[in-house]
Amino acid sequence: MTLRKIFSNKWFALFILLMATILSPLDFYIVNLALPAIGKSLEANNSQLQMIISFYTCAYAVFQISGARIGDIFGKKRVFLFGLLGFILSSVVCGLAISTTMMIIGRILQGVFGAIMIPQVLAILHVIFQDKQKTKVMALYSFTFGLAAAFGQYLGAVLIQWNLFNLGWRIIFLINLPIGLLAFMAGLFTLPKSEINQGVSSIDSLGSIVLVVGLIIGIYPLVTLSNTGFTLTTAMYFILSIMLLVLFVKLQRKRKQQERSVLIDLSVFKYSNLKYGIIVCFLYYCSGVFYLAFGIYLQEELGWGTIEAGKAIIPFGIGFLCSSLVSSHLNTYFKSKALIIGLCTYALGFALMLFNLYCFSSVLLRISLLIIGCGMGLTLASVVRLSLKGVPSAFAGLASGLINSALQIGSAFGVAAIGSVFFIVAHKSDYSHAFGIVLLVLTIVQLIAIGFSMLIKEK
Repeated sequence: MTLRKIFSNKWFALFILLMATILSPLDFYIVNLALPAIGKSLEANNSQLQMIISFYTCAYAVFQISGARIGDIFGKKRVFLFGLLGFILSSVVCGLAISTTMMIIGRILQGVFGAIMIPQVLAILHVIFQDKQKTKVMALYSFTFGLAAAFGQYLGAVLIQWNLFNLGWRIIFLINLPIGLLAFMAGLFTLPKSEINQGVSSIDSLGSIVLVVGLIIGIYPLVTLSNTGFTLTTAMYFILSIMLLVLFVKLQRKRKQQERSVLIDLSVFKYSNLKYGIIVCFLYYCSGVFYLAFGIYLQEELGWGTIEAGKAIIPFGIGFLCSSLVSSHLNTYFKSKALIIGLCTYALGFALMLFNLYCFSSVLLRISLLIIGCGMGLTLASVVRLSLKGVPSAFAGLASGLINSALQIGSAFGVAAIGSVFFIVAHKSDYSHAFGIVLLVLTIVQLIAIGFSMLIKEK
């Protein structure tokens, strides 16, 4: 097969798109295990470590809503390559960071460019593949995210352990440079030129800025609680955050009345499945703090090396992948109950790990991680499907964006709020006790999510 035929093959285009796609979720999982090393190198405090994770997910959440619209305006191929290049350059900023401020800025930029890039992938795949091929394509797309969850932290551990070019933890960011550039160059020749949607002329840039600033200002005081405690300044941040979020709602209503493009059409919340689904997504993904706390607990409390800690998460990944593969069959059989089963499994996994803290067994540790992974995979597949039930096709894109954003904002909030509790308890007691508190809180949060999931109906 000639080089020209390879570049024109749509399955090769899929490979290139998935190569770029995996970079964004991988950078969420891969960083967790490297946080202790990053903290020591950059002399970061606990609050700054939380910001490295939560600000990334916060930026990724908000800009993902407008990412698809940007592709419609400027062309999906062009925007995808722009987002990929931006993600590569921001990864280099993180890899070369000489201060925590530089690292946090780099992580925010990673989140922004990742959010610009990812929506274009689905749009391009929708164009180049026929309907009968899309089931296989979407399975591979979902499997890519599963791989990131399954082996992201272990890959980070291996890269740090190898200490390539004596770069230490920096390699986990700089590795994006060769992979990203390869995908960028191949994408230039492989991806089809996409047409610009003439019906879409603008995006709500002001709304995007107000929302992301409002969320970050709201999350910032949460991550500083472990170092500064609750102060007058903390209260002022919360008040300012609420004011900006109220302003965002008013801006959206005003633009809607003026028949201008809006970031979020608030009328979409009249669909009950979507409304309750977004709440469940938020609560369910507050568990993002688990990866932060688990990695630190293994290294700081149990004294495990990076490789041991990286291997420890593999049962979770196996459970996530396996449950994702069978989720379609379970959803067909159990219907709306599949979501409740997934959340119950998720909560059970956290409860078992909490029990294991006080009666430690390496076998039970792996079993609880496997159950957590199964619960996460089952829940993710079910909550997305059920939340979109009853939503008209005209709102499908917005509804999907809101679900993804709720997941990421939930993760950012979990890292910020529950993460602060983790560090406060660890400072007063030890990491084992702190991790136990995190597991207890996550179990309770999932039980609350189960309550809301019962309001979501199969229509």
